[in-house]
Amino acid sequence: MFRKIPFLFLFAFFLGCTPQQEPVQIDLSELTISAIHKAYQKGSYNSKDLVGAYLDRIELENEALNALTFINERALETAQALDKEFSETGKLRPLHGIPMIVKDNFNTMGMPTTAGALALQDFIPEEDAFMVDRLIKAGAIIIAKSNMAEWAFSPMHSESSTFGTTRNPYNLDHVPAGSSGGTAASIASNFGVIGLGTDTGNSIRGPSSHCSLVGFRSTLGLTSRSGIVPLYLRNDVAGPMMRTVEDATRVLEIIAGYDPEDPVTKYSEGKIPENYQQFLQKDGLTGARIGVLKELSENDPDPGIKALFEQAILDLKNLGAEIVDPVGIKDFADLRQNQWCSEFRADVESYLATYVKRDTMNTLEDIIRVGTTSEYAKESLEYFLDAAGRSPNPEIECGDPYTDERRIAFREGIEKRMDELELDAIVYPSWIGKPAKIDSFQEGYRGDNSQIIAPHTGQPAFTVPMGFTEGNLPAGLQFLGRMYAEPTLIKLVYAYEQGTKHRVPPASELQ
Repeated sequence: MFRKIPFLFLFAFFLGCTPQQEPVQIDLSELTISAIHKAYQKGSYNSKDLVGAYLDRIELENEALNALTFINERALETAQALDKEFSETGKLRPLHGIPMIVKDNFNTMGMPTTAGALALQDFIPEEDAFMVDRLIKAGAIIIAKSNMAEWAFSPMHSESSTFGTTRNPYNLDHVPAGSSGGTAASIASNFGVIGLGTDTGNSIRGPSSHCSLVGFRSTLGLTSRSGIVPLYLRNDVAGPMMRTVEDATRVLEIIAGYDPEDPVTKYSEGKIPENYQQFLQKDGLTGARIGVLKELSENDPDPGIKALFEQAILDLKNLGAEIVDPVGIKDFADLRQNQWCSEFRADVESYLATYVKRDTMNTLEDIIRVGTTSEYAKESLEYFLDAAGRSPNPEIECGDPYTDERRIAFREGIEKRMDELELDAIVYPSWIGKPAKIDSFQEGYRGDNSQIIAPHTGQPAFTVPMGFTEGNLPAGLQFLGRMYAEPTLIKLVYAYEQGTKHRVPPASELQ
């Protein structure tokens, strides 16, 4: 487990007082960026107080979840420096003093970045990933790294060789999905405010859905992936996993943009508005046209999920939307086929050469030689020894969503139908199955809708809480938009969130 730190002592030390003095009492339940900044401006507490309170909470509650892997021992020091800056300037940066939890596949300078694998268990990057650097410059404070499915292989569960298995905070017998389950469980449990995850097929939206969070998979090309351990770089997107749409939007505003180290972000130039917060409109569903994709919503759904989705459609109507049901996309069953390409070897070996730079850790064979404690990861690594390209159609070159003919055809089929029906978005349940049991995750894994469209077409897809099924298990509603239509999606998901208020924190001795 991560190194345990005497948080109260450190908190008192950096505050310049003795350990006997009482720390400021802060109600951490469901804190938002806006509420925190108002408290800073009023002097109710400062960022040192807040970081100390979150560290205390983590110390008490993380053991049951096993969501976090490393605590940043310099978080209080960073908070102190930000407090000093605010006292001198009277100005707050956009994310000034906001505690952040970062998935363990993002490079974080001076902190371990393992991707859950023994092969990287002692790797400490020399610099932050591009996205992490942007957030830090905006004032965010890394307080912890989060557990993940090893190498991000599993959408089903979050088990690593370095830190074991993460549990769902709403029901400890169930998975938080994968691979960003540690981020999801910790943000859902109010261990921090900003959560970062990665999504190759499911891994922002799936865990967010399972943990009653907002998850943004933005247009592939809007945000950078440099300095992040890849799974399939052609599909990978990194982004926010948060408790509210507003907070996720504030983070998106910071991370969107061109990175010369990630060429695909060149496509975003000229497509980013001055700010995204202007689209946080409570009446954003008024007059919107929303399509229902029955191929995903009616594919043998769990009865509880089906009931929640039907209620969600009624809620969208009541909030002013016009529902188009069904959408019916021509050749959908064919277009979705042969989209995956096995590029792990090439992508991970490029990462090792660029960032790890060790003679003993250059290849996939080196990773396998070091080994794994996970049978699931072991089987996946052995598969990638020989797997490459698009196996059903090896003659079709694998590329990004702007150059790959199969991906372009899939997207054009969807966007053409959206244009014909004048749709603002398409909706479906993020999962049509409940979170699986920890001890039978493979048998219980079903209904993962996030894998089917957005990872391949490159389109943005956002999930928001839709309610709870039997067993206190969360479910999510997913909105799919056109390329670079984040402004439209923000309006829609914000209006739905504000009109339904489904987000509820998990039960906790600290709530």
